[in-house]
Amino acid sequence: MIRLTAQLVTLDAAEGDTPSRTITGLAVPWDTVATLSGGEQVKFLKGSLREDGPAPKLLEFHDDTRVIGVVTERVSTDEGMMFSAKLAPTRAADDSLALLAMGALDSVSVGAVPTKFKRTASGVLEVSEARWLELSVVTVPAYADAQVYSVAASAEEAETIEPQQEESNTTQDSEEENMEAQPTTVEAAVATTPIYASAKREFTMPSAAEWISAQLIGGSYAANFNANLRAAAPDVTTSDLDGILPLPIVAPIYSGIQGLRPVCDAIGVRGLPAGGKVFIVPKITTHTSIGGPATQNTTITAGQYIVDDIQVTKDIYGGYVEISEASLDWTSPEVLQGLLEDMAKEYAIATDNAAADALLSGTSQATGNVAPTDPTDWIAKVYACANTILSQGNYLPDHLFVSGDVFAQLGQLSDSSDRPLFPQVGPMNAFGSMTPGSRDATVFGLRLVVDTNFAAKTTIVGAAATGAFRVYEQQKGAISIDNPSQLSRTIAFRGYFAPKMIDATKFMKIPQA
Repeated sequence: MIRLTAQLVTLDAAEGDTPSRTITGLAVPWDTVATLSGGEQVKFLKGSLREDGPAPKLLEFHDDTRVIGVVTERVSTDEGMMFSAKLAPTRAADDSLALLAMGALDSVSVGAVPTKFKRTASGVLEVSEARWLELSVVTVPAYADAQVYSVAASAEEAETIEPQQEESNTTQDSEEENMEAQPTTVEAAVATTPIYASAKREFTMPSAAEWISAQLIGGSYAANFNANLRAAAPDVTTSDLDGILPLPIVAPIYSGIQGLRPVCDAIGVRGLPAGGKVFIVPKITTHTSIGGPATQNTTITAGQYIVDDIQVTKDIYGGYVEISEASLDWTSPEVLQGLLEDMAKEYAIATDNAAADALLSGTSQATGNVAPTDPTDWIAKVYACANTILSQGNYLPDHLFVSGDVFAQLGQLSDSSDRPLFPQVGPMNAFGSMTPGSRDATVFGLRLVVDTNFAAKTTIVGAAATGAFRVYEQQKGAISIDNPSQLSRTIAFRGYFAPKMIDATKFMKIPQA
């Protein structure tokens, strides 16, 4: 008995010169993922091909015009679907038999139509049931030790797998040639298109005349030729197209800062007088006296009326940027609009910081340290401030100025039943209402003003409506001057700003340790 083995395919010959015309081998392995050149993946699950039913035809190169026999036996093993096939007594089969004997044809490839399948989350087409149509003998190995196969989505598309041939061992009774194929890429199949577990020959780019000749021949030859041409064409990625890919810019420009002035908005901004670096705000320091009841013909109460002058100094706030004329002309969206908006925000932050510092430094009255997590102590301290302010002019406080950390402390306060002290939807008996995402909050009945320009642990109770603390401003905005020698423009944003504590008795601090 002489046996020629090529990639798990054997050719058996009987004693003497009468051949049995039978080949056996592994048609397809189970549970092996093959990846196509397009990136899609296919896997035949165990039992996806049946052992019974119509016998698959034995073809050459998946060409249904080149039938050379029939598959006579199918056995499903743990490894995959094993087969035996009988070659017909025809001239075409004789030619194939001769090629098999000399090793020119040394591999097989299945053609099947999936009837049950699914695509996994990773994109693998898992075939659980398929109709086995044919088995082809091919020249290039499709399998590598039943590990990876070349699978095509249609008869026109196939993938190439390069074999690695091992040394052959010859004995007195048999001669074996083992060939191995390395993993290749595969293309996923659709439900109504045969899957061909075949490898593709190496293909070189044709000339124009060769392409025209292939189209004139037509049929499966032209289809395979065109499929090979598409597969051999070089991939074009975006990295190859930098010269023509547009670079769009999506407006508006993201800033990341807000030009808010919480202290200035709560106090209210007053206009600055036009002249002078220093101006005066009159303040009554001694009020008149009214006595009584008085008796007839007696002297009534004498009093004084003294008005002091509070001097306020104007400060200049501003900044500038020098930008080239080309930047102004070439940018889209225009740089000027974004630049002016950014300058206005930075001006607002700087001036509000000056107001916050002046309010904090100008508030001289203070309670004892508060326990930050004790709602009872907070209530006691706030009422102590209200009483002190009330005693010095009969005003009650209307605002509570806090830094960011104190804002977080107040939001976490709860009563003895672990209910928020300032719930988002306040019941009738709540001390106020606040949320993490809103500046519009009421705490202890006072309007809450949160300003990150305050130093940490800042809490100020104040009667802001009295005008005891004032903010004066003349915002001059932007100014632009051309620099012809440099082909540039200097753009500045500026203003005059003057915060001043007029009467410190209307504000009171609640410090923390």
